[in-house]
Amino acid sequence: MTAHAVGDTGVLTGRSLRHILRSPDTIVTTAVTPIALMLLFVYVLGGAITTGSDGSYIDYLLPGILLITIASGVAYTAYRLFLDLKGGIFERFQSMPIARSSVLWAHVLTSLVANLVSVTIVVGVALVMGFRTEASVGAWLAVAGILVLFTLALTWLAVIAGLSAKTVDGASAFSYPLIFLPFISSAFVPTDSMPGPVAWFAENQPVTSIVDTIRALFAAEPVGGDIWVALAWLVGVLAVAYAVAMSIYRRRIG
Repeated sequence: MTAHAVGDTGVLTGRSLRHILRSPDTIVTTAVTPIALMLLFVYVLGGAITTGSDGSYIDYLLPGILLITIASGVAYTAYRLFLDLKGGIFERFQSMPIARSSVLWAHVLTSLVANLVSVTIVVGVALVMGFRTEASVGAWLAVAGILVLFTLALTWLAVIAGLSAKTVDGASAFSYPLIFLPFISSAFVPTDSMPGPVAWFAENQPVTSIVDTIRALFAAEPVGGDIWVALAWLVGVLAVAYAVAMSIYRRRIG
């Protein structure tokens, strides 16, 4: 990205962030559902769930809840991008000396900031509910890095949805499978408690390796090969989603 594009991206990101500051309820709304799920599983269902872990259920649960928080939040990126596209903002930007890629990157960086704020809120509630961690500063930074990669990968998928959707509902509906995916993973229960075909899917889909890596980092335990599987999934999805999104964008704006 050239210095010109970086400058344009900064200006447009500031514009998007100001819109969010005028309606902070979008960030709060993003955090409400994951917090509600956390309360439900910890205080209602958690007593009947055996994880095989020595820690409390909130310690086991939190990594999956953080991914659900991000999956919920990226839907707003697709929604905002769709509204900008239909509202003619892109056409107006084309008539200005603005780097084309900066328009998309502004939405992506706005998503990153908004989702990190939502994740921080969820972690704060988890601490109140009893979440405790032995993680070092380095482990926390590793968790943050994984969550940033996860947010970027899902946000570029949201860009594809926002550019391709025909309706507002269609722009945000893509996130529903992403929100549901952690439920068929090791996020809530160990995969060996699931029936054979379901367990196989849960063990081999990306969320499980990401959740297991974050859980190990929080517990100050060895992460093993899970971190490399998680990074391979995240980088792969990010690269493909970015390439597809940019291709669609170039076709849409001519």
